Amino acid sequence: MKILVLNGSPKGSASNTMNLTHAFLKGAGWSAQADIIDVAKADIKACSGCFCCWNKTPGTCVIQDKMAEILTKIIDADVIVWSFPLYYFSVPGSLKNLIDRQLPLSLPFMEKESSKGSHPPRYDLTHQKHIIISTCGFWTPTGNYDAVISMFDHFCGKDRYTKILCGQGELFRVPELKSRTDQYLDIICQAGTQYAEGGIDAKTQAEIERPLFPRDVFEKAADASWGISQGNDSDNTKDDSLLFTTQMAAFYQPDGLERVLEFFYTDINKTYQILLTKQGADVITDGFKPYTTRIETPYTVWRSISRNEISGQEALFQHMYRVCGDFNLMLRWEELFPFHTQERSDGEKKQRKTSMMLLLLPWLVIWTIMAADSVIGGMAGMLTASLIPLFWLVFQPVVYEQVTIPITACLSLLAFLGADTRLLVPISYLLFGLMWLIGAFAKIPLTAHYSANSYGGEKAFSNPLFIKTNRILTAAWGILYLITPVWTYLIMGSHLSSFTGLINSVLPALMGLFTAWFQKWYPAYYVRS
Repeated sequence: MKILVLNGSPKGSASNTMNLTHAFLKGAGWSAQADIIDVAKADIKACSGCFCCWNKTPGTCVIQDKMAEILTKIIDADVIVWSFPLYYFSVPGSLKNLIDRQLPLSLPFMEKESSKGSHPPRYDLTHQKHIIISTCGFWTPTGNYDAVISMFDHFCGKDRYTKILCGQGELFRVPELKSRTDQYLDIICQAGTQYAEGGIDAKTQAEIERPLFPRDVFEKAADASWGISQGNDSDNTKDDSLLFTTQMAAFYQPDGLERVLEFFYTDINKTYQILLTKQGADVITDGFKPYTTRIETPYTVWRSISRNEISGQEALFQHMYRVCGDFNLMLRWEELFPFHTQERSDGEKKQRKTSMMLLLLPWLVIWTIMAADSVIGGMAGMLTASLIPLFWLVFQPVVYEQVTIPITACLSLLAFLGADTRLLVPISYLLFGLMWLIGAFAKIPLTAHYSANSYGGEKAFSNPLFIKTNRILTAAWGILYLITPVWTYLIMGSHLSSFTGLINSVLPALMGLFTAWFQKWYPAYYVRS
């Protein structure tokens, strides 16, 4: 199979559109065999309109340049990929020259069957497949490619070619957005695979048509990229740090709170503030307000973080930058500044969350009901343990819940068969404490599985400060429950036996308050120390 790629971008191999084209070729398995022509660099003169290719040298253009060779390749190709950026609602000028110079491929006679009065082809090219891959600088391609589509409808045949049209094309040259644009390139690669196998399916086509970022986010970032204030064409700044900070502010997603985020770039001694409002974000360079959160960082470090060259969480853990003021903004950074993520479509499956209650419920039955009545508590404990797996249809299961089921079921069975609950209940606290203490030394601490719900899900596991915070908390809970059996045994031997669960809930309640405080205090303390 002969694959011909006509790269119509004046930027040649540096073309944003060619990023998509290469991804498509890779997916289709055509990368090695594709013949790529950089049209702008080829010697292709403009058509002179002499019509010699029709009446004096039929099928041959009299202009002596590269076009004769290209026409031969066009005739021989099985698949032609037209790769180009949108230039003023049409194709770039060099590519338009090539399209005009295809006149020798048509016969001069009017085609009688055509309602438009077009010319029949000189060669039988009905076996050929055409693919248009194009990017534009608008937030969406819809409505901006009308002239292009009309032109290709004429010489390829309406609905006889495949279109891959991408808005927000300039984002493919922004290093800070590479992880997001790479996601899109993966979709284009998948489209190439499907095309080679018979056709791009509807789901992939829908993903292709989804904007990389919402319109307001893209347009604010695009406007900021020019370094020109609206209404002041002379304000063309060369300050890269200001441009970068302004573009970063464009991606802010308001959450209803008012904040002042201050950046101090320590290596270039420059300070900017981003005013985070309910409507959006604005950057100021003087007349600073009292900050809510201040980030003191080398500019080079923050650029590397924004480009995903280094992990922001790891850099913070290694004290490569410093945070002052309210640390809560940092905990929600990816939610408020989604550089690398895409809004989920309604049809996209949500990740299931974990539930701490599934872990605690069988133990709570032992500590409350069993402590009061061994038979009823034993039956309730076995029933609860058997029902937990049903909840995994809704919630994400965790290994500690899977360990809990057989342990609590055995303890409940022993109680039902008449074993001494004065021993069983303290033993249950001891086993529970051991599970937590062991969980503190696991790769992912026990509490991290559950608190991750509030910190971006499983991706929080790559945050070393999040892991360290939860490791400390898990160990603290483990120690509490390891010493709980001591007074539990004493309480179970007293007239307060039936109130064991209630009495033993006081310290965990206080520990819960400590946990909520520690989760916010410790990360902020760590980065400031």
